[in-house]
Amino acid sequence: MLRRAWSSLPARLRLLRTVILLLAAALAALLGTAGFAALEAWDDVADRDAPSTTSAAGLNLALNDMDAQVANLLLANGDAGRGRLDVPYDKAVEGYGASRHTISTALRTLSVAAQHDRGAGRTVEDLTENFARYQELVGRALENDARKGGKTAAGDDYRTATDLLQGQLLPEARELVESNNTAYERHYDAARSRLTGELIAAVLVGAALLVVLVGLQWHLTRRFRRVFNPGLLAASLCALIAVVLGCQLLATSSEQLRIARRDAFDSVVALSRAQATAYDANADESRYLLLKDRRAQYGNSFFAKSQALYGIAGSTPATYDSRLDETWSTYKTDHRTLPFTGEFRRELDNITFPGERAAAEAAVEAYLVYQRDDRKIRKLVADGRERQAVDFCISWEEGTSNSHFLDLDRELKRVTGINQSHFERAAEDGRGAVPGVLPWIGGALGLVGLCTVLGLRPRLAEFRS
Repeated sequence: MLRRAWSSLPARLRLLRTVILLLAAALAALLGTAGFAALEAWDDVADRDAPSTTSAAGLNLALNDMDAQVANLLLANGDAGRGRLDVPYDKAVEGYGASRHTISTALRTLSVAAQHDRGAGRTVEDLTENFARYQELVGRALENDARKGGKTAAGDDYRTATDLLQGQLLPEARELVESNNTAYERHYDAARSRLTGELIAAVLVGAALLVVLVGLQWHLTRRFRRVFNPGLLAASLCALIAVVLGCQLLATSSEQLRIARRDAFDSVVALSRAQATAYDANADESRYLLLKDRRAQYGNSFFAKSQALYGIAGSTPATYDSRLDETWSTYKTDHRTLPFTGEFRRELDNITFPGERAAAEAAVEAYLVYQRDDRKIRKLVADGRERQAVDFCISWEEGTSNSHFLDLDRELKRVTGINQSHFERAAEDGRGAVPGVLPWIGGALGLVGLCTVLGLRPRLAEFRS
């Protein structure tokens, strides 16, 4: 059958025309499908996975902050309100309410996002139930603290509440961060792999289309003694444009997905973990002052969280400060040398955007100042000056621990914001590339077919006359 189709010149021209039309249609279908698949990938990662991950991270942070504010309320209230530290108390009330609102909003968001994930749905349900129990215990603690002689009972209630937080609420919140981040990673890998395959297929189909068009042009030139067929020349040019635009679309989509994930969101996750860990460490300082029987536990817990933020191998609580200054000086001398681990290291290993390094370094330097405040609190306690330790820990005047922690929090938010804004820009650019280019590709491939048909019509007509 193929031999008959190739037996005469008109048959060969019709066969090659059919092949060109089929290849153009195949390329159009491939690139159209790839474009819409890229939009679906952005829907997955930018509209669901990334917001769910950041909501879970925000929930983790707010839980830590809420617990710290409860401890601060109990520390600042004095004896049933007598001797109350008014500014720290009012700030703690404000912070407690803000964190509770953040938690409630995050739980609603995560509940909606987990509708198609049984495991995440169960975790959100458990979190919601445990959070209700936590609030009940906190309410009892604050109620007991408001009555004369209720300090001991308030401390017992808070002890139970913070154990519930550490034992169940925080692990569940961290599990949600990891599960949503893992889902993002899975969708990212699948989308990039698919785009790579589609790019290879587009190159092969496009090359085949161009080869057939050039081959047909050569065949006509040889047979009819004409240099060029204008219709086929136009079709070849349109095919080349479509192939270039299509490959550029797929490559751009893949690259924007990489920028969004690797350059931007990997840093957002590391910085979100750093911020939540810092809030938990800050809460440990208040717990240390409030629950005197657990001071060794919370001292060790604060050091463990410090290592999670800025880990120094072989350091101890006694040597951490000097090693902190030493390793940071080494890094400042040579940015290629990072003799520490932890979330700050993850961020500094992934510096990509203008202004990001300066913002990340400012966050670490604010962390160094905050670390020294912790030693001051412990020294005041060791010297028997607990009232001064509480004042320094929970007050908001310039130069106090809370003031320096606010500086650390602000710098972490600044560097996170740089990465978040570039994530959003990559998502916008990746999405915008599809509707901006796909119609031109479709139009160019339509013209390939039209120009091929019109270009061959006079030649085929010569055999009918």
